[in-house]
Amino acid sequence: MGSIYAVLALAIVLVNQSTGMINFAQGGMAVLSAYLSYALLGWGVPLILAILIAVAISFVLGAAIERFLMRRFEGGDPDTAVVVTVGLLTLITGVCGWIWSYNNLQFPSLFPGDSFPVLGAAVSWRSLGTFLTIAAIMVLLQLLFQKTKIGLALRAVSDNARSASFSGLPVGRLLMVGWGLAAALGAVGGALVAPRLSLTPGMLDGALVYALAAVILGGATSPIGVVVAAWLIGVVENLAAVYIPFIGYDLRIAVPFILLFVVLLVRPQGLFGRKTVVRV
Repeated sequence: MGSIYAVLALAIVLVNQSTGMINFAQGGMAVLSAYLSYALLGWGVPLILAILIAVAISFVLGAAIERFLMRRFEGGDPDTAVVVTVGLLTLITGVCGWIWSYNNLQFPSLFPGDSFPVLGAAVSWRSLGTFLTIAAIMVLLQLLFQKTKIGLALRAVSDNARSASFSGLPVGRLLMVGWGLAAALGAVGGALVAPRLSLTPGMLDGALVYALAAVILGGATSPIGVVVAAWLIGVVENLAAVYIPFIGYDLRIAVPFILLFVVLLVRPQGLFGRKTVVRV
C-alpha cells in the first residue's frame, strides 16, 4: 500500500519540482491512463505494449494540459491554479465513468499473483514487483533532479521562472516536459495499482490523500523522502489497525495524519525536505 501512495507522491513531486505547484488531478490522470491501457488490451494489444503506449499518450496529454490549460493561470494567484487542478480531477473522473462506466473492471497484472514465504510471512510477487519498480523510479528521479541538466533546469524554473527565462532557459518547454513526465509516471502507477484495487474512476481518490500526506511528510523537494514517507505511512496505518485496539480499520486513516502533525512540529520542512530561506 505504501508503494501505491509513493507512485502518486512521486508524480506530485515531479510537477512541484518543475512548476512549483501541487497537482490535485494527478490521481485522475493516472486513472485515465489505466483506462487507456484497458481499452488497448480490449483491442488485442499485449499488456506491456499497451502500458507503453498509454505512457506515451499520457506524456503528450500532460504536456498539452500544461500548454493549453495551466499556462493561462501562471503568474496569477496560486490558489486559482490549485482549484483548476481539482476541477480537472472531477472532469477526468466523470469522463472515465461516462465512457467506461463506474463498474469494477479487472486489469491484468504485470507480475504473478502467487506468493513465496519470507521469515514466516507470505509475500506476493505482485507486491515485490511494485515495491522494486517504485524504488527504481525513486532513484531515477533523484538522479534526474540532482545530476542531469534537464533536472537542474526544471528546478531552476520552479524556483524562479523569470530568472530562468533571463538565463536563456526555454521555460515554456520545460514546464510542458515536467507535466508530461509526471503524467507518464502516473501512467506507470495506474498500471501497477489497477490490478490490486480493481479499475474504477475513483480508485485512487483515497490513495491521493495519503500521497499528499507523504509529500508533506517526506518533503516536497525530495523524491527519496516522499517514497520513504509513503512506505512509512503504509506500514504504520496497517500495524496500528491490527495492534492498537481502539483504532481498528475504521480509524486507521487518522494514523498517518497524527504522524504527520508530530513530524511537522519538529521539522516543518518534512523528514528529507530542505529549508527555504526568504530575504525580506
